[in-house]
Amino acid sequence: MFIDEATITVESGAGGDGCMSFRREKYVPRGGPNGGDGGAGGDVVFRADGNLNTLLDFRYRPRIAAQRGGHGKGKDKTGPRGSDAQVGVPRGTLVRDAEGVLLADLVEEGQEFVLLKGGRGGRGNSRFVTSTNQAPRRADPGEPGQQAVVRLELRLMADVGLVGFPNAGKSTLLARLSAAHPKIADYPFTTLEPQLGIVGWAEYESFVLADLPGLLEGAHQGKGLGLRFLRHIERTRLLLFAIDCTSPDPGADLATLRRELGFFDPGLLEKPCAVAFTKVDLLGPKAAKFADPLIGLEAPRFLVSGVSGYGLRELVVWLGAAVKAQRQRELETAEAPGGAG
Repeated sequence: MFIDEATITVESGAGGDGCMSFRREKYVPRGGPNGGDGGAGGDVVFRADGNLNTLLDFRYRPRIAAQRGGHGKGKDKTGPRGSDAQVGVPRGTLVRDAEGVLLADLVEEGQEFVLLKGGRGGRGNSRFVTSTNQAPRRADPGEPGQQAVVRLELRLMADVGLVGFPNAGKSTLLARLSAAHPKIADYPFTTLEPQLGIVGWAEYESFVLADLPGLLEGAHQGKGLGLRFLRHIERTRLLLFAIDCTSPDPGADLATLRRELGFFDPGLLEKPCAVAFTKVDLLGPKAAKFADPLIGLEAPRFLVSGVSGYGLRELVVWLGAAVKAQRQRELETAEAPGGAG
């Protein structure tokens, strides 16, 4: 089950109490105070984990708490620090507060964000010794932990996003190009959640292809599966529009898809893109005479079939090279002076 939103309650650990104790040993009169400090409470730390790809775990774990610090003890023993609550989330997870304010965007593998600090441990009575107070009978309690309600929102990290109407052949393409097993049927909306597959295009070279649930006109207003999955397209490096070549007007289909993306986020239209005319096997002998309905579009176009495999090698090689070039540009931008890195 793919879950891309979750609301959880997190709590950092309270600090341990300081200890009030006096040294009591034979032949040591007036040994003095020796109460130790309490240990600090554990923090709440979010960490991006590339081995995770859904927020499903938080459906069964809506409350996460760090360990409280240990209490101080006699003989000046400090209580142990409480263990942190390490919250593993998939790469691409946004952490927001209860009002929706963005707190962290965990994109890189191993990236961490400390949301709540644990409470400080209380001071033991040995901390309060002065020249005028040789036997203080005071010890501080530990500070309480902090609590917060956070909203987690996952946006998939994929190199190529497959965008198209329901039954445009996207799932068939994904199944043919990768080892993924998306549901395939002859009715709309067989894909109800994003599917990921790894596509090898050269020796030791691959990219991640995401099959996103089909869009409808008005998706930006909630029609069909609506806004729920449109946000996943924002993370992709490149868009691949899947257009059914047997459609009465493939050009209008593409225009509708681009318009919906533009309504949701105009920046999506600036991403590199390509067009795959799918289901060419249904054209039969007419495939050789297929007229390109998008002559004015400055984007590569491919005539393919996920059933017969026609045209897939050319498509995969182009996508792989385009993704590789995009990764290199991102790396150069990050390493440049004043860049993101």
